[in-house]
Amino acid sequence: MSSNPTHAGSCHCGLVRFECQAPAEGIEVQECNCSICYKKGFQHLIVPKSRFRIVTGEEVLSCYTFNTHVAKHYFCSKCGISPFYVPRSNPDGMDINYRCIEPGTIKSINLVSFDGQVR
Repeated sequence: MSSNPTHAGSCHCGLVRFECQAPAEGIEVQECNCSICYKKGFQHLIVPKSRFRIVTGEEVLSCYTFNTHVAKHYFCSKCGISPFYVPRSNPDGMDINYRCIEPGTIKSINLVSFDGQVR
């Protein structure tokens, strides 16, 4: 098995579908307490853009930006779910909402708290 198998995911309604490559075991998933992540319940799995692709639904994606407008928060215009975004801190990566990845291909994660609150 590849060290970075392909994982599939989607928004709630399934119009937006994506694939990413990441390890199946022991991946770090961050839970951030900043205002947007906390309210969305976003759990972060960051992969290089080269290991991410949108399979379907790019045409129904909307984008939300705020503050510096560097981060691009994509969400499905039909169901409102945010399956991924381009993070301000890593613009060459794709930040995937772990909760949007279909079960079965990831065996274990390390859930890590991240303090993203502006003080």
